[in-house]
Amino acid sequence: MADLSVSLNRLQLPNPILVASGTFGYAREATAFIDFKRLGGIVPKTVTPLPRAGNPPPRTVETSCGMLNSIGLDNDGIEAFFEKHYEYLTGLGCPIIINVAGHDPDEFVALAERIDGYPKLAGVELNISCPNVSGGVDFASKPELTHKVVSMFRQACRLPVTAKLTPNVTNVVEIAAAAAEAGADAVTLINTLLGMAINWRKRKPILGNVVGGLSGPAIKPVALRIVHQVAQNVDIPIIGVGGIQCLDDVMEFLVAGASAVQIGTASFYNPGLAERLVNELNETLDGEGISSVRDITRTLQLPGKPATCATPVS
Repeated sequence: MADLSVSLNRLQLPNPILVASGTFGYAREATAFIDFKRLGGIVPKTVTPLPRAGNPPPRTVETSCGMLNSIGLDNDGIEAFFEKHYEYLTGLGCPIIINVAGHDPDEFVALAERIDGYPKLAGVELNISCPNVSGGVDFASKPELTHKVVSMFRQACRLPVTAKLTPNVTNVVEIAAAAAEAGADAVTLINTLLGMAINWRKRKPILGNVVGGLSGPAIKPVALRIVHQVAQNVDIPIIGVGGIQCLDDVMEFLVAGASAVQIGTASFYNPGLAERLVNELNETLDGEGISSVRDITRTLQLPGKPATCATPVS
């Protein structure tokens, strides 16, 4: 069987198939559908320092090839996470990467200091790019803000850190470079695309927050393009996310430059997909005579250029 293990600098994963924050709850919801031990990792829904009520309803809208969501980081806060979910999650037998968001750099530092005392966590994903919450989660809009938050968090927390970046900017590459320079172990590409839905008969927006984040198959081409661009220009491991719903999608992200992937919207209508993809990935690599998943990462051959070799980052 092929070796599926991946190394994202300090973050070690048994395989590259994870489930994305906000689409898998705190894992309890999927107990009947999946063997958690088979996953490369679970990223629970975003946690903030204090409880958040989230955005007004309606919060979701189905689109032609995906969905819009405007949840607004509804959660019970970091203390409730450790009281209600930490022991359960860290007992599931797969890496748990907590996803956190703060309103300002000081809140991120406070979160870092709080999390640092819980070594059962495999790592931290910084949500600095949520598109439907005003203030505090738009740090990934500018390189200097990204650098500041990542750097301050790294100094206050010993766990591996990934930065989840937004596509809603002019140049994602320079922001990924800032995250790498600040000490991020990896970047997660991409968060949702900003969008909206309208009821024209009522002349009103459908979402209670007016705008929301577009996810699902519709955004996969954008996510692939950004993963490729960052892989070509920044020496940092990438976790690819955006519209993955089958093994071919996974392979496209790996070839484009991702070392791991996250399954998001697809888990809503196919909650067992992530485990199935682990099995299919093993079968596909064996069938192609590829001994390690690391050997296929960043192997995209561009027109007019010689074939490249895999360049796994460790």
